[in-house]
Amino acid sequence: MPTGDFRPTASLDNLRLRAALLRRVRSFFEADGFLEVETPLLSADTVVDRHLDPIAVPLAASPAGGDGGPAGRRVWWLQTSPEFGMKRLLAAGADAIYQVGRAFRNDERGPLHNPEFTMVEWYRVNETMAQGIQRLTRLAELLLARGPVEKISYAQAFRDHLGLDPHRCDGRSLAEAAKAAGIEAPASLSIDDRDGWLDLLLVERVQPHLGLARPVILYDYPASQAALACVRREDPPVAERFELYAEGIELANGYHELQDPAELRRRGAENNRLRALDGKPPLPEESRLLAAMECGLPDSTGVALGWDRVVMLAAGAKCLDEVIAFPFPRA
Repeated sequence: MPTGDFRPTASLDNLRLRAALLRRVRSFFEADGFLEVETPLLSADTVVDRHLDPIAVPLAASPAGGDGGPAGRRVWWLQTSPEFGMKRLLAAGADAIYQVGRAFRNDERGPLHNPEFTMVEWYRVNETMAQGIQRLTRLAELLLARGPVEKISYAQAFRDHLGLDPHRCDGRSLAEAAKAAGIEAPASLSIDDRDGWLDLLLVERVQPHLGLARPVILYDYPASQAALACVRREDPPVAERFELYAEGIELANGYHELQDPAELRRRGAENNRLRALDGKPPLPEESRLLAAMECGLPDSTGVALGWDRVVMLAAGAKCLDEVIAFPFPRA
């Protein structure tokens, strides 16, 4: 039997604030004509990402398969976000949907992380990246009350804080910039891992400056960091991806969504190749999202917002435990 303190780590005042902000979110999306939906937390599918590790759940195999899933399947996945299920709804005809739900990520625990957390995610068909940024801007100003949101390109942020062009520098140039900035790189980071060096520089030298005076949306990420976003073919190409920051903390990640199933297959295979290099197990590349995309996923923009972090900032708290009733150590 577990022992220890039974009480919540969040104060009742912070839980009341959390509930009030949720009411505000629901009113915001209802006013914009969005339908609230629910998708499975436990699924045969999972996002294939180099850095995100889903939690595997072994289930007894169904001898016949059928609606329970393919016969013989024994591992399902707690979802790292509701993305796959919500995009399947878009392919089935939904045009404006949002969800407030739980998400799960393995080995994530700290002041800004809990293995089980709450995410607010939404999608709108026929919405450009600029329109998606504008909607996120309106919501951020409503929830955070920290003044107007600033928009800065990924390239401009790197120029401002590191004096380099992140779209054109190779891995060696980025490694030299990290050394010049006094950043100690992990021994496992290869000189050829350009995205690894970009991530290191972003976290260590760019992100701490973002959103200090007012929230910031960073947009037009390197094409190699598109995840499930479209790539805009220009010189150099950029991913139509954007993120919201406040007080140096990442709060939201948005995409003008990829529609090409062949490209999704390619990215999934590449992410599994990189996971193998990192010593991680592969994740299933076949999914019902692929089937939906092959039937036709409409043009859309989507955003995932880390709800616990938003509440933490709104409450003036220093860590997620202050706004989650029962974080992992007391779950």
